[in-house]
Amino acid sequence: MNNPPWLTIIVLFPLFAGLLIPFLSFQGNRIIRWYSLGICLLELLLITYIFCYNYEFSNHFIQLQEDYDWINFMSFHWRLGIDGFSMGLILLTGFVTTLATLAAWPIRQNSKLFYILMLAMYSGQIGLFVSQDILLFFFMWELELLPVYLLLIIWGGKRRLYAATKFILYTAGGSIFILIGALIMAFYQSDILTFNFQTLIGKTYPLELEIIIYSSFLLAYAVKLPIFPFHTWLPDTHGEAHYSTCMLLAGILLKMGGYGLVRINMELLPHAHSLFSPWLVSIGAIQIIYAALVSLSQRNLKRRIAYSSISHMGFILIGIGSITNIGLNGAILQMISHGLIGASLFFLSGISYDRTRTLFLDNMGGIAFLMPKVFVLFTVFSLASLALPGTSGFVAELMIFLGIVNNPNYSFVFKLIIVIIQSIGIILTPIYLLSMLRQMFYGYRFSNILILKDAGPREVFISICLFIPVACIGIYPDFVLSIWNSKTDSVLLQSFL
Repeated sequence: MNNPPWLTIIVLFPLFAGLLIPFLSFQGNRIIRWYSLGICLLELLLITYIFCYNYEFSNHFIQLQEDYDWINFMSFHWRLGIDGFSMGLILLTGFVTTLATLAAWPIRQNSKLFYILMLAMYSGQIGLFVSQDILLFFFMWELELLPVYLLLIIWGGKRRLYAATKFILYTAGGSIFILIGALIMAFYQSDILTFNFQTLIGKTYPLELEIIIYSSFLLAYAVKLPIFPFHTWLPDTHGEAHYSTCMLLAGILLKMGGYGLVRINMELLPHAHSLFSPWLVSIGAIQIIYAALVSLSQRNLKRRIAYSSISHMGFILIGIGSITNIGLNGAILQMISHGLIGASLFFLSGISYDRTRTLFLDNMGGIAFLMPKVFVLFTVFSLASLALPGTSGFVAELMIFLGIVNNPNYSFVFKLIIVIIQSIGIILTPIYLLSMLRQMFYGYRFSNILILKDAGPREVFISICLFIPVACIGIYPDFVLSIWNSKTDSVLLQSFL
């Protein structure tokens, strides 16, 4: 008996459920919110079922695959598959999107359209992580651009038009390079046109051509991850987007670039990746310091957290560029860790703005006495962001440190320089995060305000849900590492040994 097409279901279910919203007879924001949250919860349960049903502690995660003809003359297949690497990010997507939907409950303006876009973005992100066809990968990469653009331009801040235009120009422009790279790979010395990942793994190219293909994909990921100097859209987007949208951007969208860098560049183009790896490590190290220093100079709360995200993306680059098992595992863990912590910080910054009506740190102060729950939550997640031992960030950054040190192909001087730069970045991180806490929660700026409503049960619930995996991974990381460890072993074994 054939199994149900579970992967197709989890990709299409949120989209089609969202498209039903205008045709349903119910009225009122409250029912629409519950309907959308119910769809997200059901999708998360389906994802969890697929994970549990296909996970064995002896063999780790067993890969699932589905393949259906779609556009035959282009050899365009609806080809889906998941392994341990993609499963970790799919679980992250389901978890963060569900909480972001719950976080968006205060939205009243055009709520039907808002939740349609949230669910469409949900499908696009899941679809990208399960794609086993480069053309389908490109299709899903493009699918999530329009929902983000509309979420930003309709529910954004005062400069939302500028931020939305900059976002779409950067990301859509970068996406073209995925299509260029995919077409070159499919057409090169091939009698049968194919975009299948599994077929392309064994395909070889002249080194010069492989470098061109690698560079094409890297340009797209440089925008999405983002990589310095293609990062300037991110602070503007985060600064103007609603905090529920920021949760999706920081928690999931940035991880798409890192996922593509491993899934396509590292796995399909290993020789070029070996040549580019020292440059990725160097750029990652520069990005850690640069973004940390710029974050320290930001007076806007959300922009400070945005530059903090850019700095943390530098660790992912170093881990991927280390070409070691522990470094690559650390990079993937950093994606998961930052997805949880980044989403939490943007959520807390949003609920703080709802109460104080300002994002400028110079106008804040003394909030700790008025909003003690928000103070505690903000402090806890800021400590997690600076990689306090016992949190997921500490484990991820430690593994990345060890990964770059353990690479025998890098010289001792190069590794020493990178480790020193990473150490400086780790020192700068608490400086800009703790100074942010000081400016927000200490002092007497808001002492003349009698009442500022503290975090409610819904907001505390969202924060606790995000903190539990951060703490659990920090205490016992082996469980999540075992999900994708066999995949990282196979990538390194087949490609670089």
